[in-house]
Amino acid sequence: MTSRENEGAPGTSHAELLRSARHLMSLLTESERGGGAASSDVPCSSQDIREGRQIGQNERSGNQPPRPSIQMEQRQIGQNERSGNQPPRPSIQMELTRSFPGMFTKGKGKRRFPAVNLVPAKRPKPVEVAFHLLPKQYEKTPKEQDQLVHLQAGLGRRTVYLDESTTHDELCETLKGVFPQLEAVTGGWMIYKAAGGWGSRKLSLVAPDHTGYTGKIVKAASQGGKSPLYIAPIQDELNTTPLQLNNEVFSDMPKAMCQKCGAAIPLQLLMEHLKSCNIIDVDNDEENLDNVENNSEQAPAQEPCPICMEMFTADFIEVHAASCGESDGMYEVLDRSTVEEQAAMPGPSSSEKVTDEWITVQDPTKAMSLFRDSILSHHESKNPLLLSMDIRKSPAEQDAALICFYKKPKVEWARPLNCRLEGDAAIGEGVSRFFLSTCMNKLKSGFCFNFANTAVTHLFDGQPGHLVPSASQFLVESDMFIMAGRMVGHSFVHGGPCLSGLSPAVVHVLFGGSPETATVTPEDCPDLDIRETIRLLEGESELSDKDKTSVQELAYAWDLPGLTGNNRRWLFEKMLIHAVIGRVTRQIKQFRRGLKETPMWTLLTKRPDTVAQLFPQERAVDCNPAIIMQHITWPHEDDDDNDDDYSLDTKCRISGYLRCFIENASPDELTDLLKFWTGWEIMPRNNISIEVVKGSFPTASTCFETLRIPGHYKDYASFKNDILACIGTCQTGFGLV
Repeated sequence: MTSRENEGAPGTSHAELLRSARHLMSLLTESERGGGAASSDVPCSSQDIREGRQIGQNERSGNQPPRPSIQMEQRQIGQNERSGNQPPRPSIQMELTRSFPGMFTKGKGKRRFPAVNLVPAKRPKPVEVAFHLLPKQYEKTPKEQDQLVHLQAGLGRRTVYLDESTTHDELCETLKGVFPQLEAVTGGWMIYKAAGGWGSRKLSLVAPDHTGYTGKIVKAASQGGKSPLYIAPIQDELNTTPLQLNNEVFSDMPKAMCQKCGAAIPLQLLMEHLKSCNIIDVDNDEENLDNVENNSEQAPAQEPCPICMEMFTADFIEVHAASCGESDGMYEVLDRSTVEEQAAMPGPSSSEKVTDEWITVQDPTKAMSLFRDSILSHHESKNPLLLSMDIRKSPAEQDAALICFYKKPKVEWARPLNCRLEGDAAIGEGVSRFFLSTCMNKLKSGFCFNFANTAVTHLFDGQPGHLVPSASQFLVESDMFIMAGRMVGHSFVHGGPCLSGLSPAVVHVLFGGSPETATVTPEDCPDLDIRETIRLLEGESELSDKDKTSVQELAYAWDLPGLTGNNRRWLFEKMLIHAVIGRVTRQIKQFRRGLKETPMWTLLTKRPDTVAQLFPQERAVDCNPAIIMQHITWPHEDDDDNDDDYSLDTKCRISGYLRCFIENASPDELTDLLKFWTGWEIMPRNNISIEVVKGSFPTASTCFETLRIPGHYKDYASFKNDILACIGTCQTGFGLV
């Protein structure tokens, strides 16, 4: 039986076939060794076996050349025998491979279990999705005008790249990166999509799954990035006040140069910017008061018509008013009752009359009051400004709220002011006084934000009465002195305290004076080391080598010539001017620019005699016990009022305690008392009153300027301890409505 018969016999296993093939191979090998000499001169050696194995490997690897037929091999053998060139016979391995190709060669068919090939996974293609951040909940998509407002406020449309594997947390981090306002949203937000069509379309909610919003949900809702999605806060409402054009929110937008003001404006906002761009260069080194007056003459101020209330220039308003009533039919003869009502109303009856009066009145204090009343009356019908601060937060967060409010550009600071103190029940005018007083106090004492590893950053340095702007370039690049000018002008417009204690040299340069003509003293130099070095040149005594070296190093650092025998006085003055004014020229310009954005600058330029009162010296604002005594309305016994809690003797005793405290208190304690009493540290126009009531501790109604003192005190020591404890809380809120 041949091997092919064995291979086809049923029931024969593969192992038996291999065993038979090995047995046959051994028999053939032995027979080959025994009769090899008779058949061939070349015996079957190990080389034949290696050649057979090589052929088998080639066949298994697929590199098998075409096998010649038997007739061709016989013909080739006959030719070799006739020619005498007889090749060696094929080896046994070759014969077995030829006889049993299924066992000794590699099959060319498909493997039942192919080899595992690691094919890299194809990276999913990111989806480009457009998100539009809304300031609040909307029922329909915003219109074009609303979209522009959102864009100016840092909201609006932004494009992000997501894939289906994006999780909710990753989506939140990505959206906060393109919308920094989302960091302040604490009440949650949802995603909406718009229905099909044109114009304003209805918004429908995109429902998240149990893990939140994922990339797969966003991709499906946006139809693969073809439709924009809208993000709206659930409980909060984002601020839509326009941001400064140099804000980091607009850093990725393409910009173009405005030919009017020379600023780089984002292309999306350039058209809107050109409508209101009338900026004059206020950083010109040659700017002074004469230039300011020339600018006001080139652009004459406009005033409202007393009949139709339209705005006209001062030269044309009289001509217009003469014919305004006749042409429009608005002129009417007022009856006597209407005239009497207008006469009884406080303030001026017409803006034109007030404008002329504050310019011509002799008393500068009266001029300030009339100017303030006229400005407030012009803006009383406009929407109020909202200033909010959470008193429960840290001092740094409270200061950040003030800075954020006063860094807003293009604000009419004469508009009505509404102040809200979160975390405190107090309302009314006293809260506004608290905010304005806090702003002036921060300008002098510093803001609680960390800069250069300092807990408090001062905008003005130096001792009281000699304050100068800080030389920090970080504050200049952050426009902090523009903010300071807005604070000072805003406080003046609403009757608040002024910025006191500035150096007279700084005030002189601020209003157009030359630094060379300013009166600078060594006390104006805030840096004590520099002050001591400059003072070495003040006298006529001989300087040591160490002192000369210090002076030389400081002079060379400021590009000044070295010390000689003839320039000692000149070098002293130059170094002093540079230390006080030269290093803070940009700061003074920024401060002036902030003042120009408020109505206060008009008063300062038209009435220079008011400068001393608007920027008083430190000693001029010290609380005087005699002045406070004159403005107090002391409690008295009212025979008609039977609801008095205490008798006249008790009221007199409590009044005596307060009088003793005022007469012996320090200036700082008097300032805190006045601020606790009225809301700020300035004396009000009206008198301040005292009430003796039942209670535990002294309280105050700042809106009505009334101090309520309990009548249970029997000695002055306990009264003083409680009054000091109470006035110490004037910086931390009110506690009462």
